Amino acid sequence: MSRVGLHLSGVACVRGGRLLFRGVDLAMEPGGSALLKGPNGIGKSSLMRVCAGLLRASAGTVERHGGVALSDERLALDMEQPLIAALGFWARLDGSAPDALDGAMAAMALEPLRQVPVRMLSTGQRKRAALARVIAGGAPIWLLDEPGNGLDDAALELLGAAVADHLGRGGIVVTASHQPLPLVTPVVLTMADFVADDGH
Repeated sequence: MSRVGLHLSGVACVRGGRLLFRGVDLAMEPGGSALLKGPNGIGKSSLMRVCAGLLRASAGTVERHGGVALSDERLALDMEQPLIAALGFWARLDGSAPDALDGAMAAMALEPLRQVPVRMLSTGQRKRAALARVIAGGAPIWLLDEPGNGLDDAALELLGAAVADHLGRGGIVVTASHQPLPLVTPVVLTMADFVADDGH
């Protein structure tokens, strides 16, 4: 199996001329999880996008070994398609194994909604669909931005089980959340510790 890892060293991010954070270090190896904590607007989502390679770090280095799957506030599913077709599009794009999508839908308890158009799904169902897309994609590194938003207790249990299974297979999970999540002994990064003292 090819090497899997996510390593940040001295990472800083500037958005719109404002320094959001600096000096972030993180070393994730197979089976490891991390939780980014802090209020909205403190830079959690920006750090997730830096980890994903969608934002360039203003300073420091980011090393990724293995594919990355990001789940954030953007659903990125065709709203007019039945759920199974909308998820199938991404599964084909990701080169997923034939049974991966079925397994992902089962993991998020979405089988009864297979033929329901995405636009008719509730907020919680859409969040579970986004998580199923990540699961089906097969990427070893999961970046989950506020994955618990809109989920009830039963769905949070499904999320916890899916994360535990992924970590047990040697995957890596980094989550950003302002609410408790079902993670076992994650590395915790409190974003306030990396905010510039002068707020600029």
